[in-house]
Amino acid sequence: MSGIQELLSSSMGSDLIRGLASETGQAEDETAELLAMAMPTMLGAMKKNARSPQSAEGLMNALSSRHTGDILDNLSGIFEGGVDQSFKNEGAGILGHLFGSNQPAVENALSQRSGMNPAAISQIIQMAAPIVMGLIGRQRAQSKISDAGGLDSLLGGLLGGQSQADLGALSSLLDADGDGSFLDDVGDMMSGTSKSSGGLGGLLGGLFGK
Repeated sequence: MSGIQELLSSSMGSDLIRGLASETGQAEDETAELLAMAMPTMLGAMKKNARSPQSAEGLMNALSSRHTGDILDNLSGIFEGGVDQSFKNEGAGILGHLFGSNQPAVENALSQRSGMNPAAISQIIQMAAPIVMGLIGRQRAQSKISDAGGLDSLLGGLLGGQSQADLGALSSLLDADGDGSFLDDVGDMMSGTSKSSGGLGGLLGGLFGK
């Protein structure tokens, strides 16, 4: 599984989309469309944050212990009988690390691009977050990555399918003011005060032709 687009187009991806749609009462095609935007956004935030040595070390530790990729072996099983609250709580914790207090702003941006209501988006990305971590964890193990440089390359590879221009836009928009901080810039993007034109809505449009 080389990247997000390959995951979503696989039988595993079908299980994921079907399960999330059923759990949240959303249409499968709309759920797939949302994931095609939300999962790369999560990866982009992770890639940006991992440029900090401390953040990269924390991510590596998580990938080598809890998020090793075992979750990918039975995605459909996660949704049988309803998703456990502990799984949702785990996803909420991951999103908290990625987006902090700006998570609602990210959800609103995704809502504007997808047309799905923010409450449903919140549920979907919460459940998708541990799966994204599992995808990264499995790729890390298979590639025998043990340092920050390798992790950065891995995250870039998982964003595969986007053009270099799109990836450059992702990088610049995640830190629009060049201060090295992703989280504060998300708030600026959502409020329309970003120093770089387009904002996250423009980023998503550029990445996915919306």
